[in-house]
Amino acid sequence: MAFGDLLEIVGNTGRFQIVHVTLLVIPVMMMASHNLLQNFVAYVPPHHCSPPTNLSQRPLNPEDILLVTVPLDNMGRPKKCQRYASPQWHLLDNNSTVAAEEPEVKEVELQDCIDGWMYIMNERESSIISDWDMVCDLRSLKQMSQTVYMGGVLVGSFLFGSLSDRYGRRMLLIVSYLLMAVCGTCAAFSTSFSLFCLFRFGCGMALSGQSLNSFSLILEWIPTHVRTVIGTLTGYCYTCGQLIWALTAYFVRDWRWLTLAVSLPFYVFFLISWWFHESSRWLILNHQPERAIKNLKSVARINGRHEEGEKIDLKMVQESMQKEMSSSNGTITLLDLFKTPTMRRMSLNLAAVWFSTSFAYYGLSLDLQKFGVDMYLIQVIFGCADIPAKLVITITMSRLGRRLSQAGALISAGICILVNLLVPYDQAIVRTSLAVVGKGCLAASFTCCYLYAGELYPTIIRQNGMGLVGMMARVGAMVAPMVLLGGDYISWLPGLIYGGAPILTGAVAMFLPETLGCSLPDTIQDVEDRGKGGKPKKSKDVAAVQDNLLKQVT
Repeated sequence: MAFGDLLEIVGNTGRFQIVHVTLLVIPVMMMASHNLLQNFVAYVPPHHCSPPTNLSQRPLNPEDILLVTVPLDNMGRPKKCQRYASPQWHLLDNNSTVAAEEPEVKEVELQDCIDGWMYIMNERESSIISDWDMVCDLRSLKQMSQTVYMGGVLVGSFLFGSLSDRYGRRMLLIVSYLLMAVCGTCAAFSTSFSLFCLFRFGCGMALSGQSLNSFSLILEWIPTHVRTVIGTLTGYCYTCGQLIWALTAYFVRDWRWLTLAVSLPFYVFFLISWWFHESSRWLILNHQPERAIKNLKSVARINGRHEEGEKIDLKMVQESMQKEMSSSNGTITLLDLFKTPTMRRMSLNLAAVWFSTSFAYYGLSLDLQKFGVDMYLIQVIFGCADIPAKLVITITMSRLGRRLSQAGALISAGICILVNLLVPYDQAIVRTSLAVVGKGCLAASFTCCYLYAGELYPTIIRQNGMGLVGMMARVGAMVAPMVLLGGDYISWLPGLIYGGAPILTGAVAMFLPETLGCSLPDTIQDVEDRGKGGKPKKSKDVAAVQDNLLKQVT
């Protein structure tokens, strides 16, 4: 690659790359905290109606007050959304209590919780649920808050993606860090649920800007032969972030302080980010060769190659990047993904695969309370499950191919989710084990998605293709929390949908072409020829193909 030659001159694996990559991957660890903030900030504590305010006829302990004011449900627990219209003093008599449980006793008049609710905060000191009474008729607001956040991620992927091509990766990354810090801080001090959702929307936008631009800056300043390793390590940083997030949530039990704790570090990242060097490749392609040369010389100086850096001039840069500069003048648009039969079929299949992967992944990850296991422990287990899953899928992709790996990961995840519907609720260990395996399969599917889609789309339109499937993943993440609302009416419905979607799209993935060992397509015609039965070209160096792919994806 032409830019690789320039990078070789100034040093491609020196001190600059080490510091540059390190400073960029540390904030990646914090991305998991904001993606999974819902699990602890929107914790739903056990609750029941508050007693009437005029209940002062006799001194009573809390147990007796609960007995005379709140009826029991079919499970023998206090009802969450109703209380007696008037205190049932006769229930304090043991004989009357027994009589009250007999079916022939006259039905007592009930009423809604007009005086609010009482919350039993065993796991958390507070949550947005308890602060704003988002229970009973308002329980759907819990899922809405996560949907609004994912909406911000969706908008941010469009906004920051287009702006970064116009104004550069570095400046948009700086803006993203500041936006995350400010919106996260404001969310922590929100005085209403509406304001909380507004600022969480901003956090979602900032997260998209951070992920898009940090990954680009990482890979555009490192050589081809280490991109696979660095790309994998960056993915594992997100996994480590899930473990750090569980530890942080365990020690910080108030939702406001927790939100603040995961937002304040971004002020530090904002200050550090001013040191980052803009991508010289982007600068050259956007007709700013002077700034590109300045950055290359700075990298050479940091890497101890000052003399070599001084040899780089405008003529050398223009000659080295002539091919890239000419290819950047194309007129390919998003519509070209659907104009030809093979591209259209491939794009629709990939969109379905990405949607269901994200849909089921967040459906499992954002409702930890349903498993009946300590919520902190299961967050750690879910994070650890990604480590072997990503290793296994990497091996199967190299041995069995991308198509079988993608389909197998999705179908396996769906089967685990559906089998979990048959396990009794009191079998917490079995339910948790199946959920962990399912979540690991979905994490593996995500790993395969990025590689597979990048290999299927031709170079000339790869960025547009990745943008399309990325958008479908965000839509799936937005829809996932809303499906949980169906569980209030049919308990098994969310699990059926979460499990059925991956199985269906796993079958769809089998209609995608295999790309193992094949060279990357460069034009839409290459894809169409392959779709008509043309034999794809085999790569002589599979590792080089994969390294080039990672660059194109990011």
